[in-house]
Amino acid sequence: MQAGLSWETVLRKRAAFRRAFARFAPAKVASFGSRDVTRLLKDTGIIRNRAKIEAAVANARAFLTVQREFGTFDAYVWRFTDKDKLSKELRARGFRFVGPTIVESFMQAVGIRNDHERGCYRWSELRALAR
Repeated sequence: MQAGLSWETVLRKRAAFRRAFARFAPAKVASFGSRDVTRLLKDTGIIRNRAKIEAAVANARAFLTVQREFGTFDAYVWRFTDKDKLSKELRARGFRFVGPTIVESFMQAVGIRNDHERGCYRWSELRALAR
């Protein structure tokens, strides 16, 4: 949902997103159909962009497929260190709104990429976790 918007905009709507998207439970979101998309397009608490809402449903389905294939989504994504390769691979698996910039932010957030300054406390913590 963040693509093209500020993080502040998205974060202010976090509680509404959590409610609208079934607490982000992939199996529940993957089961959303056209009625759910229509309902979400009317929800003023979230970002009402049809392409992004439909992508969230498609991504939940793709997530479950990857999870079944690799055991966990975690086991799958930690095989990558390059944002471009992961982005391309995710798109090939049916994920949407997963361009290199968004994928890089994800990789940083979960610790796959440690782009912190060496003097930052998180740099040492993430380096230790990577070992």
